[in-house]
Amino acid sequence: MSVRLLRKVLQEKAEEQPHEIEEESDSHSSPDSRNPFDLLDEEEHDQDDQDNESSTAEGSLTERITNQEANLKSVFDAAPTSNRKYKKKKKRKGKEDSSHKADKAEKPLDLLLETLSVDTNASNHQPSSTKSKASITRVRNNLVKHCTPSVLAVDPKFLSAENELKRIFGSKVVSSFENNNQAGSSRQIRGGRRGTHNPRKTILVSPSDHWPRWDGSISMELVETKEGKHYFRYIHTSSYSQAQSAFEAAKAVHDLNGIASTLLHHPYHLDSLITMAEFFKFSGEHQMASDAITKCLYALECAWHPLFTPLHGNCQLKYVHETNKPFFTALFIHMKNMDRRGCHRSALEVCKLLLSLDSDDPMGAIFCIDYFSLRAEEYAWLERFSEEYKSDNSLWLFPNFSYSLAICRFYLEPSKNEHMEREKATSLDLMKQALMLHPLVLKKLVAKVPLKDKAWADILKNPFFKSDKTGSPSLDHLINIYVERSYIIWRLPDLQKLLRDAAIQMIQTLEVNTSDAMDWACVRKEAFSSNKNEYSHLLVMDFSDSVSTMPLDNMQNFMIDPMMGEGQNWNQVANPVAGGDGGGRGIANRNPLAVLFESLLPWVDYGGREEDMGGGEHNLPNNDYNPENDETH
Repeated sequence: MSVRLLRKVLQEKAEEQPHEIEEESDSHSSPDSRNPFDLLDEEEHDQDDQDNESSTAEGSLTERITNQEANLKSVFDAAPTSNRKYKKKKKRKGKEDSSHKADKAEKPLDLLLETLSVDTNASNHQPSSTKSKASITRVRNNLVKHCTPSVLAVDPKFLSAENELKRIFGSKVVSSFENNNQAGSSRQIRGGRRGTHNPRKTILVSPSDHWPRWDGSISMELVETKEGKHYFRYIHTSSYSQAQSAFEAAKAVHDLNGIASTLLHHPYHLDSLITMAEFFKFSGEHQMASDAITKCLYALECAWHPLFTPLHGNCQLKYVHETNKPFFTALFIHMKNMDRRGCHRSALEVCKLLLSLDSDDPMGAIFCIDYFSLRAEEYAWLERFSEEYKSDNSLWLFPNFSYSLAICRFYLEPSKNEHMEREKATSLDLMKQALMLHPLVLKKLVAKVPLKDKAWADILKNPFFKSDKTGSPSLDHLINIYVERSYIIWRLPDLQKLLRDAAIQMIQTLEVNTSDAMDWACVRKEAFSSNKNEYSHLLVMDFSDSVSTMPLDNMQNFMIDPMMGEGQNWNQVANPVAGGDGGGRGIANRNPLAVLFESLLPWVDYGGREEDMGGGEHNLPNNDYNPENDETH
């Protein structure tokens, strides 16, 4: 109640009882001269005399109301002073709260030490038991493990290929090139929406302004949390499931035109985007293939769970879930696309991300991460990775790491001090070790690079390098992958000299002591003891820089408009009009051998069977499925 309203109420009461107030006004002093705390004593006095003086109590009540009015007035007058006192109390309370919080922060450490039976007083410290020491060591290791950043942590500023191109060529050159490409791409968009919305900002890729709005057809859910890691998987909506069914139906009959139609209605269907990217790659349209993969990654990132932080290396996305597989496939293709553009550091960051998502490494990222590290000149990181990854220090047994670690040491030796050089083996020793463990790599490198110097021919004459097989299908496959992936590194003269000197010294060592070769053969056999190819799911061509192309004439039965290769927007491709030209290939004036091999392809049609059928009612329209005309990719 305000002071003004209180005064009004009191005035009304005073008018009702004027005689009582006049009698009491003479016997009491002014309210302004009274001490407010005297009211408490007066209240006690009134309670003691309540039975004897009832009329006086009624007057005292009126007096107390008057005094409360005066007290309220004094409170409002003294408001600034009380505010200053309140601020001082607040500061003092804040200090007490901070000290209280510090005490709380110290309590968990004290409780931990008490649990481990460790005395916190240094003066009374006594040697603890072996069990307590082991517990302390285990706790310390766990704390260090949680505080130390993961070796697979991804740096987001190096994920952008455009930023890396600007660092290499300069921002002006890259901006000029991008402006020219944007002018050309804007002409390719026929009837599409141009700049109708601002696309969502993402980490992995940079979305284009003319892309359709994200439809939210996929999302991500948290499966479980185990050992400090979160496990996720993608989930599909009902509309996406319908698009997936349409894609599977088109894929079953090898109808790429049906896949393009699916993309027309569902522009962010992942499997369709990946399939179209493969088609454009084989047709030589590498930019359009890259755009399809970029669009796929944009959709996948828009569906991330709020707790999904893959850049920190603490999230798992298991490949065994069918809905997670497109993410791995798109990342692997995106990594190769950046490598072809010369953005090796960006490719390295994507490879780290790919390897951290699933510890089982379904895409074989471990067999190309060393190549990207060398091309990006991240030599120190590669050595650290070989020591810390999975903490078993066994990566050097793989062919790619045995040779790549020697190259790392070769480039790090000039910057190392003498103390470090004495602790670690030299690059020449590591190269000799790699040749002892995997001698077949040298023979394949000489043929692939190629190394045409006479010295290499003399080296390969040694019986140690004559074998074409290692005896292990898994090791043979990994050697083929390494040579196909990293042969271009060995074109540098300095590395060729290192390899040649190591091979010559190794041959000299074997002439004196042949037991070393047998020892390394035992190590190789024990490391790769399986009689089956454990890495058969990894294709050598997936690790190759060469891209095979196929003429559009050989892909005519994909029912894609040939003008698409000239810049037509492939999202606008739909089914051809019924009764269109779907005739078979002619064989006149062609090489008979080429026709023979071409006839083995299931999608090739020479038109002979339709002519035999007489062109009657049994003929099928070109848009309908004809079992005699299966199309394959």
